[in-house]
Amino acid sequence: MEWTSVLAIYALFWVMSAFVMLPFGIKTHDELDIEKVPGQAESAPGNFRPGLVVLRATILAAILCAIYVANYVYGWIEAEDLNVFGEPPSAAEQ
Repeated sequence: MEWTSVLAIYALFWVMSAFVMLPFGIKTHDELDIEKVPGQAESAPGNFRPGLVVLRATILAAILCAIYVANYVYGWIEAEDLNVFGEPPSAAEQ
């Protein structure tokens, strides 16, 4: 596998991981007993830390990408393994 392919796959895993990591550790102003700004949504985060989200996404994406590349190299799960319905009947059998 080319290094550019690995980089592209890592980028896809990173974006997915960033969206998965967004809600973890976030609390609203009511949960933190912080005063809200007038007109603020009730669900607005009171402790959003984008650096922590980036760090978590980077670590998770590195792990997922490493597993993906290892599967590509060693062939643990292949496309044929994902065919749960079996082979379709051929035209001669019908």
